[in-house]
Amino acid sequence: MKGLTYQEARRVGRMSATIAVVAVVVAISWCLSGYADSPAGTTKSLASIAVPSGSSGAILGASKSMAYEAHLDSMPPVATVRLKFENIGNLGKVFNDSNYMHICSAEAVGISPITSLKDSWQLRRPLVKVESCREYFIDELTHSEPYLVPEAQLLLAEIGRQFNDTVQARGGGGYRLKVTSVLRTPDSIKRLRRRNRNAVEMSAHQYGTTFDISYSNFICDRDDTPCRIDDLKGVLAEVLNGLRNQGRCYVKYERKQSCFHITVRPYNA
Repeated sequence: MKGLTYQEARRVGRMSATIAVVAVVVAISWCLSGYADSPAGTTKSLASIAVPSGSSGAILGASKSMAYEAHLDSMPPVATVRLKFENIGNLGKVFNDSNYMHICSAEAVGISPITSLKDSWQLRRPLVKVESCREYFIDELTHSEPYLVPEAQLLLAEIGRQFNDTVQARGGGGYRLKVTSVLRTPDSIKRLRRRNRNAVEMSAHQYGTTFDISYSNFICDRDDTPCRIDDLKGVLAEVLNGLRNQGRCYVKYERKQSCFHITVRPYNA
């Protein structure tokens, strides 16, 4: 069989390269079309399919749109909008639920502490993955994982919804809550205690019932209605006080961490 000349070999090489490029483009187009056809632009993950909510050891929650991850790099430097809020008094005295109360509620509602997310498949209760959404923003977590039991996730969403509605109704807008800590493992607590001696070893964060919301930083989605941080903090405190008085949660005002430490309570408490 006669071999190819140099020119013929180059021509065949160029044709092969062209075919490869076309194949890649077709594959990408097919993937994008499949993504667009999925409900609300979401994709299914292992954590979101074939796991009934009543199943033991489940991790629930589908991946959400990345649109809620976008925000301004910082709060507007000058506040021009003043928000009215109820002055409920000294926050350190109002929100002073002890760690014992948080732990008791966490043990009643939450999961058994786990060493890693792999252990979650052996739990009797499901965990819900919490992702940035219209109601709140999940910060870059360094010592916790973005998972909660369903009751805690619903409470977090309710806090965010009430905060957003109140801010907008009073002339503000474009702000979301920043969640700074969620589910912790014993190992992550040990690592955190090396940096923060105030972190307690027996933490309610281990039960998937507890989360921290910053009161010194809020997510600004647009700067057309810049508000004072103290006013936003006052609105958040007002919302938390209402839910706490309804028996929905325990709240601890953390001064050094600049956050509200919140644990969901049993519905029949």
